[in-house]
Amino acid sequence: MQVTRLADAPTYFPPEHHDMRCLRLQGMEAGETSSLWMGMSQILPGGRTSLSASPQEKLYIVLDGTVTVVTDQGETVLQRHDSCRIAPHEARALENRSNLPALILLAMPLPPAK
Repeated sequence: MQVTRLADAPTYFPPEHHDMRCLRLQGMEAGETSSLWMGMSQILPGGRTSLSASPQEKLYIVLDGTVTVVTDQGETVLQRHDSCRIAPHEARALENRSNLPALILLAMPLPPAK
């Protein structure tokens, strides 16, 4: 078993993430995994990501607060314990339009080996 204590979770800094603090919970610099990695992000009020796509599928679950997910098809507001799947190559933006911080969990496949 591999345990990552929240106090020891490494911070990571993805591009185009604004007013967010991102922690790696499993995989990559947080430890060995074979198929996916997990991260948790705190999105401050007004925090957001830019609208962008990646080749990997993304799974999100809101742990606390409210997060607006914007795609080319429109917008969806996710609240505590709501989740969504972003398909490979589907552009998405995350926005915290509230006055309270939001907490979101991300799980996605590891990037292809180089």
